[in-house]
Amino acid sequence: MNDKVVLIAGGTGGIGSATARLFAKTGAKIVLAARNREKADAIAAEINESGGEAWAVDLDVTDVSSVYKMTDTVIKELGRIDVLVNAFGTGMIQGIMDVDPEKAKNVLEVNAFGTILVTQAVLRHMISEKSGKVIMFPGILGKHAMRNSSVYSASKFAVTGFTKALVEETRRHNIGFSLLYLGGVATEFWENPDVDMKVQADKMLTPEEVAKAVYYAVTQPSPAVLNELVIQPDSHQMI
Repeated sequence: MNDKVVLIAGGTGGIGSATARLFAKTGAKIVLAARNREKADAIAAEINESGGEAWAVDLDVTDVSSVYKMTDTVIKELGRIDVLVNAFGTGMIQGIMDVDPEKAKNVLEVNAFGTILVTQAVLRHMISEKSGKVIMFPGILGKHAMRNSSVYSASKFAVTGFTKALVEETRRHNIGFSLLYLGGVATEFWENPDVDMKVQADKMLTPEEVAKAVYYAVTQPSPAVLNELVIQPDSHQMI
């Protein structure tokens, strides 16, 4: 991964920051794109102080101008984007009759529309270079639905369908897509008041374990592509 440019959209979250730290240790150039610029700057500074290379950029995944400004800035400053990791998202685990329609709209805008916007912007460059890796996190609820996951699963099944269609659309451009179907991961996702579910964080996957899976997917030797990977804690299995 030496000198590869890894763009992590949602780089301040648990999975995004763990992925940034791991890839930085392998010599990759890390771009942390996030709405929380202060936190992104802090993570970038930590990586740089440890001998890595990292930059922070502003990103609102639901705003077209923000998304394209971010990608244009990365290309202008670093010349290319070798890997896109779409690590952003927001949660909702509630019975449908308890769902606030405006909050449901936000879940769909961030998880589905945001993924479409960011991926479209980055693919402009990957297609022109005929090279790239894209990592998506539909999560296990983007593969199997469960009770009270209707809105969230709708947003994540959209990511799955979107990605599968992109594989067909970009087949001649040497771009690898990986769908990571993760079970429970111990992140701030569970602190969301709209996630009405009791969990035991100590029995979940860690962000660091997920980062290793991302690295494994990205570093598959050509022409191999890791298209789909399911990782779940043994207490949260859905098959």
